[in-house]
Amino acid sequence: MTKIKREKKRTVEFGGVKIGGNNPILIQSMTNTDTKDLRATLKQIKELEKAGCEIIRVSVPDIASAKNIKRIKEKINIPLVADIHFDSRLAIESMNYGADKIRINPGNIGDKDKVKEIVKVAKKKRVAIRVGINSGSLQRDILKRYKDRVTPEGMAESALRSIGILEEMKFKDIVVSVKSSDVLTTVGCYRILSKKGDWPLHLGITESGRAMAGIVKSSIGIGGLLMEGIGDTIRISLSGDPVDEIKAGWEILKSLNLRERGLSIISCPTCARTSIPVERISISLESVNDEVDLKPTKVAIMGCIVNGLGEAKEADFAFVGIEKNKAAFFKKGQFVCNLEPEKIVPFAKKVIKNNKK
Repeated sequence: MTKIKREKKRTVEFGGVKIGGNNPILIQSMTNTDTKDLRATLKQIKELEKAGCEIIRVSVPDIASAKNIKRIKEKINIPLVADIHFDSRLAIESMNYGADKIRINPGNIGDKDKVKEIVKVAKKKRVAIRVGINSGSLQRDILKRYKDRVTPEGMAESALRSIGILEEMKFKDIVVSVKSSDVLTTVGCYRILSKKGDWPLHLGITESGRAMAGIVKSSIGIGGLLMEGIGDTIRISLSGDPVDEIKAGWEILKSLNLRERGLSIISCPTCARTSIPVERISISLESVNDEVDLKPTKVAIMGCIVNGLGEAKEADFAFVGIEKNKAAFFKKGQFVCNLEPEKIVPFAKKVIKNNKK
């Protein structure tokens, strides 16, 4: 199995997890509920936890939201990050109420002294800070220098300026993100930053869109950087249910052999040789991940023997069409029995569910 060699970054620890160093690439998301609505926010976080979310961020637009951080933390099992814009007081209150990490864009917080006040409290509370630079909120002087164009160089300059303020105060628990909705701008900026320091990098393509479009853009940008060894934690930003962000994130990591979790389905695109309903079987099995806490399990659904027998050798379980209306079932590459197509789904669900942790 081919392995990607990751760039070695410093380790930043918060809320019981570690980012950077030799630690696994973690998957995170952000709630889209009103943080003041405790019931809705907790319900969504629990759904995200079940899907495999490892860090969760909530928006803090007001003091009431900051106060709810304490109550949210008491009910969840993953680190809680407070997302702050414009108001340094919200960052300070979020930390006072127990945020494990805060995300700020120093460019829209205001003057340097306000950022320093945030850092002072973060040091005292042992809270990590993500410097989050977005292409839509760069400092005016930087935009002017680059002729009002968002460039990788300009975004990197903004990030380095903000990091500098934190490091002046001997603050080390820094994670950095530099996100644009443009894939190439984002990739270019992360490449620059990866050579400038050893801060763990949070990868993402911001405002990437809905469903397919957002997943494609994120997979190209985030996946490309991960293949270069760049990145320590990821968030897939989609318009819609954040559970889909977690599912997409895990598929990216699994496809690059960076992490394993739950069910991985290998299925052929089908052709005239297909003798079993590959798509229908695959769709039916996708739900098993939501029903059972599985250990990493690879299942192959192959329409014929051309590539089917080869894939069967690599999978934990495989169903291969061998003739019209007949499939062969393999376990760990060994033939077990033949099945009629209508029996594949219930049979497959049973053997997969028995492979739980």
